[in-house]
This record gives sequence, C-alpha cells and structure tokens, in this order.
Amino acid sequence: MIHRKEINLKFRNQYGPWALVTGASSGIGLELAERLAESGLNIILHGRRSLELQKISTRIAHQYSVQTKVISSDLTSDEGVQAVISAYENIDIGLLVASAGFGTSGYFHESNINNEIGMLRVNCEALLRLTHYFSQRFIKQQRGGIVLLSSIVAFQGVPLAAHYAATKAYVQSLGEALSRELKPFGINVLTAAPGPVASGFGERANMKMDISLKTHQVGNQILHALGKKSIVLPGMLTKILVGSLSLVPRWGKVLIMEKVMGGMTAHQRKPALAS
Repeated sequence: MIHRKEINLKFRNQYGPWALVTGASSGIGLELAERLAESGLNIILHGRRSLELQKISTRIAHQYSVQTKVISSDLTSDEGVQAVISAYENIDIGLLVASAGFGTSGYFHESNINNEIGMLRVNCEALLRLTHYFSQRFIKQQRGGIVLLSSIVAFQGVPLAAHYAATKAYVQSLGEALSRELKPFGINVLTAAPGPVASGFGERANMKMDISLKTHQVGNQILHALGKKSIVLPGMLTKILVGSLSLVPRWGKVLIMEKVMGGMTAHQRKPALAS
C-alpha cells in the first residue's frame, strides 16, 4: 500500500505542482489523474469530451482540494495536439501522463483505414509530439517525469489486433530508450504495460474481455514505480500473463496471442451458413 504522504512529498519535490494527464476522461487516465490529485498535485485534464471533463474537474477539485484545469481537443489532428501544447505554457507542469489512446481489432485487411490512421496519430504521433515538447521543457527545468502507456501486446505481434499492437510496440521502444537518454537531465521516464483493463477501451476496440483488471489495480502501481523503474507491468493479472509467456519463443507468443485475440473477437465473425 502506498501512502498519500509518500507520494505527495516525492511528486511535489521531484516534479513540481502541476501534472498534465491526457485521456483523462475515463480508464487508466482518469485513475491516474485521481491518484495524482489525491497526492496533492494540481491536475490538467485532457480529453475529447468537454462536458465530461468539466464534471470530473469539478469533482476532483472538491474531493482532493487541488486546482484543476481542462483542455479538450482531438489528438488525431495537428491542431488538437498543438492545443494541448499551447494551452498552459505558463503553468509549472512537471509531470506528463500520456495515456490517451484507443485500439482496433479484427482482421487488418478488413479494417477501416481511416480508423487505423486515427489510431496511429493518437497512439504514436500525438504521443511523440507531446513527449518531444515536454522533454525539451523538462530539460530546461532540470526536472520532470513522463509516463507512457504501453501494453502487454507490445512485446510480440498480435494477429487480430495487428496494428494496435504495433502502435504499442512503438510506445514501448520509445519509452525504454528515453528513460536512459533523459535520466542525466533529472527526468524520469516510465513505460507502463498493463494487461486487459476494464474500461471503455474494450467497447471501442470491439473486444470482449472475459478477464480484466480494474483501473484501481494498476493506478497506484504505476505511480509507485515512477522514478524507481523504467518499465512496470501493473496488476497481478499482467504479471501472470507476461510470466506465462516468458519462456516461449517469439513465434510461439504470436500463435498464443492469436488464440487469445481470436476469443476476444469471435463475436465479430459471422457464423458460416449451413449448406
């Protein structure tokens, strides 16, 4: 159990008074925003749904006695990313939590290419631009923290979620490298790779997840690892899933993940007509 006082002292001293959380309207992003607010940090909440963000902002400010601000934009567009960068340039932000993202599933050749490009822009391009901007900003400050959201699907190809897994492989690789590059500047970079989490993700990705983590099972573990590790596999289910595949060769992991995703996406495939 991690105590509020421990996080409060750690985060205030290392990162300053403000954190920016993208994808903060639901799922892991919302959980991390709440836990950071609980620790005493002021929170900038980013998402697409302005009204929902305003409700969350009001609740968090009241519940945790912190300041909150909201920025609503669509990260599939250049303007949406720039809006996040420009909105609070004069605020002392010391922690970036880049949790905005979504997934797709099913056969790649049957997918809507515009949806796939949108996912690539949010999961990779927007994350790249925000991480690059805040890396430069944090270097000038000589302090900062960056949390990137990867996934356990990042460690091998995943048939029936091929492109989504590829976007998370990008995040995983980038985060691992930046944790080394930015460490000399006093910047902690953590890449979190959770297993399936019960949130709006599964519905949007059109996946049925029979077993999944709750957001509270991963939030504290992610924040506890920040500044101590470069990679975290939050949640017991995540550790079990990754551990069970640890001795399997990469080609074998691909086959196993194909079976797993086959179960999660079986409802998408129409039954064959009887002859």
